[in-house]
Amino acid sequence: MTESTACSSDFIQLVQVDELVCLRVNHPKANALIALQGAQVLEYTPAGAHPVIWLSETAGFTRGQSVRGGIPVCWPWFGDLRRNPQAVQSCIPCAQPPAHGWVRNLPWLLEQASGDEHGVSLRLRYPLPAGVPTTWAAQASLSLSLQIGSELVLRLETTNLGTQPLTLSQALHTYFAVSHIDHISIDLLQNVRYIDTLRDWQTFSDSDTLRITQETDRIYLDTPPTLTLDDSGWQRRIHLHCSHSRSAVVWNPWIEKAKRLSHFAEDAYKRMLCIETARVLDDCLNLTPGQTDTMTVRIWDSRL
Repeated sequence: MTESTACSSDFIQLVQVDELVCLRVNHPKANALIALQGAQVLEYTPAGAHPVIWLSETAGFTRGQSVRGGIPVCWPWFGDLRRNPQAVQSCIPCAQPPAHGWVRNLPWLLEQASGDEHGVSLRLRYPLPAGVPTTWAAQASLSLSLQIGSELVLRLETTNLGTQPLTLSQALHTYFAVSHIDHISIDLLQNVRYIDTLRDWQTFSDSDTLRITQETDRIYLDTPPTLTLDDSGWQRRIHLHCSHSRSAVVWNPWIEKAKRLSHFAEDAYKRMLCIETARVLDDCLNLTPGQTDTMTVRIWDSRL
Protein backbone atom coordinates (compact mmCIF):
# COMPACT_ATOMS: atom_id res chain seq x y z
CA MET A 1 0.00 0.00 0.00
CA THR A 2 1.45 3.35 -1.07
CA GLU A 3 -0.06 6.46 0.55
CA SER A 4 0.47 10.14 -0.25
CA THR A 5 -1.17 13.20 1.31
CA ALA A 6 -3.17 15.57 -0.90
CA CYS A 7 -4.43 18.04 1.71
CA SER A 8 -5.13 18.11 5.44
CA SER A 9 -7.02 19.74 8.31
CA ASP A 10 -6.67 19.38 12.09
CA PHE A 11 -7.90 15.76 12.24
CA ILE A 12 -8.65 14.75 8.64
CA GLN A 13 -6.30 14.31 5.71
CA LEU A 14 -7.25 13.62 2.10
CA VAL A 15 -4.79 10.96 0.95
CA GLN A 16 -4.15 8.86 -2.13
CA VAL A 17 -3.69 5.14 -1.38
CA ASP A 18 -2.53 3.53 -4.61
CA GLU A 19 -5.51 4.11 -6.95
CA LEU A 20 -8.03 5.16 -4.27
CA VAL A 21 -8.77 8.55 -2.70
CA CYS A 22 -9.21 8.12 1.05
CA LEU A 23 -9.77 10.10 4.21
CA ARG A 24 -7.16 9.54 6.92
CA VAL A 25 -8.45 10.38 10.41
CA ASN A 26 -5.86 11.00 13.14
CA HIS A 27 -7.54 12.02 16.39
CA PRO A 28 -6.57 11.65 20.07
CA LYS A 29 -9.57 9.31 20.47
CA ALA A 30 -8.98 7.07 17.43
CA ASN A 31 -7.39 6.60 14.03
CA ALA A 32 -9.29 5.55 10.91
CA LEU A 33 -9.07 5.25 7.14
CA ILE A 34 -12.11 5.64 4.86
CA ALA A 35 -12.12 5.14 1.09
CA LEU A 36 -14.38 7.44 -0.91
CA GLN A 37 -14.89 4.47 -3.22
CA GLY A 38 -17.76 2.61 -1.60
CA ALA A 39 -17.73 4.91 1.45
CA GLN A 40 -15.79 2.00 2.91
CA VAL A 41 -14.32 2.23 6.37
CA LEU A 42 -10.99 0.42 6.01
CA GLU A 43 -9.41 0.92 9.44
CA TYR A 44 -10.61 1.92 12.90
CA THR A 45 -8.40 1.75 15.98
CA PRO A 46 -9.34 3.42 19.28
CA ALA A 47 -6.48 5.12 21.11
CA GLY A 48 -4.31 2.66 23.02
CA ALA A 49 -6.17 -0.39 21.72
CA HIS A 50 -5.83 -3.15 19.15
CA PRO A 51 -7.51 -2.50 15.76
CA VAL A 52 -11.25 -3.12 15.86
CA ILE A 53 -11.66 -3.34 12.07
CA TRP A 54 -9.64 -5.86 10.06
CA LEU A 55 -8.03 -4.98 6.73
CA SER A 56 -6.35 -7.70 4.70
CA GLU A 57 -2.57 -7.53 4.66
CA THR A 58 -2.76 -8.24 0.91
CA ALA A 59 -5.64 -5.86 0.15
CA GLY A 60 -5.64 -4.17 -3.25
CA PHE A 61 -6.56 -0.48 -3.51
CA THR A 62 -7.86 -0.57 -7.07
CA ARG A 63 -10.53 1.53 -8.76
CA GLY A 64 -13.69 -0.47 -9.40
CA GLN A 65 -12.87 -3.24 -6.92
CA SER A 66 -14.07 -3.48 -3.33
CA VAL A 67 -11.19 -3.62 -0.85
CA ARG A 68 -10.87 -6.88 1.12
CA GLY A 69 -11.73 -6.05 4.72
CA GLY A 70 -13.10 -2.96 6.42
CA ILE A 71 -16.83 -2.30 6.19
CA PRO A 72 -18.18 -2.60 2.62
CA VAL A 73 -21.67 -1.16 2.06
CA CYS A 74 -24.00 -3.71 0.44
CA TRP A 75 -27.02 -1.96 -1.16
CA PRO A 76 -29.75 -2.21 -2.53
CA TRP A 77 -29.40 -5.94 -2.16
CA PHE A 78 -27.18 -8.26 -0.16
CA GLY A 79 -25.30 -11.25 -1.54
CA ASP A 80 -26.68 -13.03 -4.59
CA LEU A 81 -29.75 -11.15 -5.83
CA ARG A 82 -31.35 -14.48 -6.73
CA ARG A 83 -31.30 -15.45 -3.04
CA ASN A 84 -33.20 -12.32 -2.07
CA PRO A 85 -37.00 -12.25 -1.63
CA GLN A 86 -38.99 -11.79 -4.82
CA ALA A 87 -40.05 -8.32 -3.66
CA VAL A 88 -36.39 -7.23 -3.77
CA GLN A 89 -35.67 -8.95 -7.07
CA SER A 90 -38.66 -7.34 -8.76
CA CYS A 91 -37.35 -3.86 -7.83
CA ILE A 92 -33.97 -4.41 -9.55
CA PRO A 93 -33.91 -3.91 -13.36
CA CYS A 94 -30.55 -5.61 -13.94
CA ALA A 95 -29.77 -8.51 -16.28
CA GLN A 96 -26.48 -9.54 -14.63
CA PRO A 97 -26.55 -8.15 -11.09
CA PRO A 98 -23.21 -8.10 -9.22
CA ALA A 99 -22.97 -9.58 -5.73
CA HIS A 100 -23.87 -7.17 -2.90
CA GLY A 101 -25.38 -4.42 -5.02
CA TRP A 102 -24.09 -1.44 -6.98
CA VAL A 103 -22.48 0.97 -4.55
CA ARG A 104 -19.58 -0.78 -2.80
CA ASN A 105 -17.03 -0.27 -5.60
CA LEU A 106 -18.05 3.13 -7.00
CA PRO A 107 -17.11 6.65 -5.79
CA TRP A 108 -19.19 8.47 -3.17
CA LEU A 109 -19.19 12.20 -2.43
CA LEU A 110 -18.02 13.73 0.84
CA GLU A 111 -20.79 16.16 1.91
CA GLN A 112 -19.70 17.11 5.44
CA ALA A 113 -16.61 16.75 7.59
CA SER A 114 -15.97 18.17 11.05
CA GLY A 115 -14.02 17.42 14.20
CA ASP A 116 -13.80 18.44 17.84
CA GLU A 117 -12.33 17.09 21.06
CA HIS A 118 -14.78 14.16 21.00
CA GLY A 119 -13.99 12.88 17.53
CA VAL A 120 -14.65 13.30 13.80
CA SER A 121 -17.98 13.33 11.95
CA LEU A 122 -18.29 12.57 8.25
CA ARG A 123 -21.25 12.33 5.89
CA LEU A 124 -20.93 10.70 2.48
CA ARG A 125 -23.60 10.52 -0.20
CA TYR A 126 -23.89 8.13 -3.10
CA PRO A 127 -24.30 10.22 -6.29
CA LEU A 128 -27.25 8.49 -7.89
CA PRO A 129 -27.73 7.73 -10.78
CA ALA A 130 -23.99 6.97 -11.20
CA GLY A 131 -23.56 3.28 -11.98
CA VAL A 132 -27.25 2.55 -11.44
CA PRO A 133 -29.90 1.85 -14.12
CA THR A 134 -31.71 5.11 -14.85
CA THR A 135 -35.09 3.42 -14.44
CA TRP A 136 -34.18 2.74 -10.80
CA ALA A 137 -31.96 5.66 -9.80
CA ALA A 138 -34.74 8.23 -9.38
CA GLN A 139 -36.44 6.04 -6.78
CA ALA A 140 -34.01 6.47 -3.88
CA SER A 141 -31.28 8.46 -2.16
CA LEU A 142 -28.50 6.94 -0.07
CA SER A 143 -26.03 8.37 2.45
CA LEU A 144 -23.67 7.10 5.13
CA SER A 145 -22.81 9.12 8.23
CA LEU A 146 -19.82 8.24 10.41
CA GLN A 147 -18.79 9.23 13.92
CA ILE A 148 -15.20 8.32 14.72
CA GLY A 149 -13.99 8.63 18.30
CA SER A 150 -13.88 6.30 21.29
CA GLU A 151 -16.79 4.61 19.48
CA LEU A 152 -17.44 4.04 15.79
CA VAL A 153 -21.00 4.82 14.68
CA LEU A 154 -22.33 4.21 11.17
CA ARG A 155 -25.75 5.39 9.95
CA LEU A 156 -26.92 4.15 6.55
CA GLU A 157 -29.86 6.29 5.40
CA THR A 158 -32.19 5.42 2.52
CA THR A 159 -35.11 7.54 1.28
CA ASN A 160 -37.78 6.40 -1.18
CA LEU A 161 -38.06 9.27 -3.66
CA GLY A 162 -40.48 7.46 -5.96
CA THR A 163 -44.22 7.10 -6.10
CA GLN A 164 -44.30 3.33 -5.48
CA PRO A 165 -43.22 1.21 -2.49
CA LEU A 166 -39.55 0.23 -2.56
CA THR A 167 -38.17 -3.03 -1.16
CA LEU A 168 -34.46 -3.65 -0.74
CA SER A 169 -31.92 -5.52 1.36
CA GLN A 170 -28.69 -4.10 2.73
CA ALA A 171 -25.75 -4.75 5.04
CA LEU A 172 -22.74 -3.13 6.63
CA HIS A 173 -20.35 -6.01 5.95
CA THR A 174 -18.05 -5.49 8.95
CA TYR A 175 -14.76 -7.40 9.20
CA PHE A 176 -13.61 -7.45 12.83
CA ALA A 177 -9.98 -7.91 13.83
CA VAL A 178 -9.41 -10.69 16.39
CA SER A 179 -6.37 -12.06 18.18
CA HIS A 180 -7.04 -15.59 16.90
CA ILE A 181 -10.24 -17.26 15.77
CA ASP A 182 -9.75 -19.95 18.46
CA HIS A 183 -9.96 -17.30 21.19
CA ILE A 184 -13.28 -15.66 20.29
CA SER A 185 -16.95 -16.28 20.94
CA ILE A 186 -20.15 -14.40 20.10
CA ASP A 187 -22.67 -13.86 22.87
CA LEU A 188 -26.42 -13.10 22.78
CA LEU A 189 -27.16 -15.25 19.70
CA GLN A 190 -28.23 -18.21 21.80
CA ASN A 191 -31.61 -19.60 20.69
CA VAL A 192 -31.82 -17.06 17.85
CA ARG A 193 -32.96 -18.74 14.64
CA TYR A 194 -30.55 -18.67 11.73
CA ILE A 195 -30.32 -19.87 8.17
CA ASP A 196 -27.19 -21.87 7.47
CA THR A 197 -26.26 -21.21 3.85
CA LEU A 198 -23.75 -24.08 3.98
CA ARG A 199 -26.46 -26.60 4.94
CA ASP A 200 -28.97 -26.11 2.14
CA TRP A 201 -30.29 -22.85 3.61
CA GLN A 202 -32.05 -24.73 6.37
CA THR A 203 -33.14 -23.02 9.59
CA PHE A 204 -31.56 -23.84 12.97
CA SER A 205 -30.96 -22.41 16.43
CA ASP A 206 -28.32 -23.22 19.04
CA SER A 207 -28.42 -22.90 22.80
CA ASP A 208 -24.66 -22.50 23.19
CA THR A 209 -22.46 -19.43 22.77
CA LEU A 210 -21.22 -19.34 19.17
CA ARG A 211 -17.60 -20.34 18.56
CA ILE A 212 -16.06 -20.61 15.11
CA THR A 213 -14.55 -24.04 14.44
CA GLN A 214 -15.27 -24.44 10.71
CA GLU A 215 -16.42 -22.47 7.67
CA THR A 216 -19.36 -20.38 8.84
CA ASP A 217 -21.98 -18.48 6.85
CA ARG A 218 -25.13 -17.89 8.87
CA ILE A 219 -27.96 -15.40 8.50
CA TYR A 220 -29.45 -14.69 11.92
CA LEU A 221 -33.03 -13.42 12.10
CA ASP A 222 -34.83 -11.65 14.96
CA THR A 223 -31.50 -10.66 16.47
CA PRO A 224 -31.31 -8.70 19.74
CA PRO A 225 -30.26 -5.03 19.56
CA THR A 226 -26.82 -5.73 21.06
CA LEU A 227 -24.28 -8.44 20.23
CA THR A 228 -20.88 -8.98 21.83
CA LEU A 229 -17.69 -10.48 20.45
CA ASP A 230 -15.49 -11.77 23.26
CA ASP A 231 -11.76 -12.07 22.51
CA SER A 232 -9.81 -13.72 25.33
CA GLY A 233 -6.52 -13.37 23.43
CA TRP A 234 -6.70 -9.58 23.48
CA GLN A 235 -8.71 -9.52 26.72
CA ARG A 236 -11.43 -7.38 25.22
CA ARG A 237 -15.09 -7.43 24.27
CA ILE A 238 -16.40 -5.71 21.12
CA HIS A 239 -19.99 -4.50 21.43
CA LEU A 240 -22.37 -3.89 18.51
CA HIS A 241 -25.58 -2.01 19.21
CA CYS A 242 -27.91 -1.88 16.20
CA SER A 243 -31.13 -0.06 15.45
CA HIS A 244 -33.53 -0.54 12.53
CA SER A 245 -31.96 -3.97 11.99
CA ARG A 246 -33.27 -7.35 13.11
CA SER A 247 -30.88 -9.53 11.10
CA ALA A 248 -27.14 -10.18 11.04
CA VAL A 249 -24.69 -12.32 9.09
CA VAL A 250 -21.80 -14.18 10.72
CA TRP A 251 -19.08 -15.26 8.27
CA ASN A 252 -15.64 -16.82 8.35
CA PRO A 253 -14.22 -18.65 5.29
CA TRP A 254 -12.06 -21.08 7.31
CA ILE A 255 -9.23 -23.08 5.74
CA GLU A 256 -10.27 -24.26 2.28
CA LYS A 257 -12.28 -21.24 1.16
CA ALA A 258 -9.54 -18.88 2.38
CA LYS A 259 -7.26 -20.43 -0.24
CA ARG A 260 -9.69 -19.38 -3.00
CA LEU A 261 -10.39 -15.79 -1.92
CA SER A 262 -8.72 -12.86 -3.63
CA HIS A 263 -6.49 -10.53 -1.57
CA PHE A 264 -6.76 -12.91 1.37
CA ALA A 265 -3.78 -14.75 2.90
CA GLU A 266 -4.31 -18.47 3.45
CA ASP A 267 -4.12 -18.04 7.23
CA ALA A 268 -6.05 -14.75 7.40
CA TYR A 269 -9.21 -16.53 8.53
CA LYS A 270 -7.52 -16.82 11.95
CA ARG A 271 -7.37 -13.01 12.34
CA MET A 272 -10.86 -11.89 11.28
CA LEU A 273 -14.56 -12.51 11.73
CA CYS A 274 -17.45 -10.81 9.94
CA ILE A 275 -20.53 -9.79 11.90
CA GLU A 276 -22.66 -7.90 9.41
CA THR A 277 -25.46 -5.56 10.50
CA ALA A 278 -28.20 -6.22 7.96
CA ARG A 279 -31.74 -5.96 6.64
CA VAL A 280 -32.17 -9.26 4.78
CA LEU A 281 -34.71 -12.01 4.01
CA ASP A 282 -37.83 -11.47 6.17
CA ASP A 283 -36.15 -8.36 7.64
CA CYS A 284 -35.93 -6.61 4.25
CA LEU A 285 -36.44 -2.86 4.17
CA ASN A 286 -39.85 -1.78 2.87
CA LEU A 287 -40.19 1.95 2.20
CA THR A 288 -43.38 3.73 1.28
CA PRO A 289 -43.12 6.80 -1.01
CA GLY A 290 -41.34 9.60 0.84
CA GLN A 291 -40.24 7.38 3.73
CA THR A 292 -36.69 7.46 5.14
CA ASP A 293 -35.03 4.68 7.13
CA THR A 294 -31.71 4.86 8.96
CA MET A 295 -29.96 1.62 9.91
CA THR A 296 -27.43 2.33 12.66
CA VAL A 297 -24.66 0.34 14.28
CA ARG A 298 -22.59 1.60 17.21
CA ILE A 299 -19.32 -0.27 17.84
CA TRP A 300 -17.08 0.03 20.87
CA ASP A 301 -14.70 -2.15 22.87
CA SER A 302 -14.18 -2.80 26.57
CA ARG A 303 -11.91 -4.95 28.70
CA LEU A 304 -12.94 -8.52 29.58
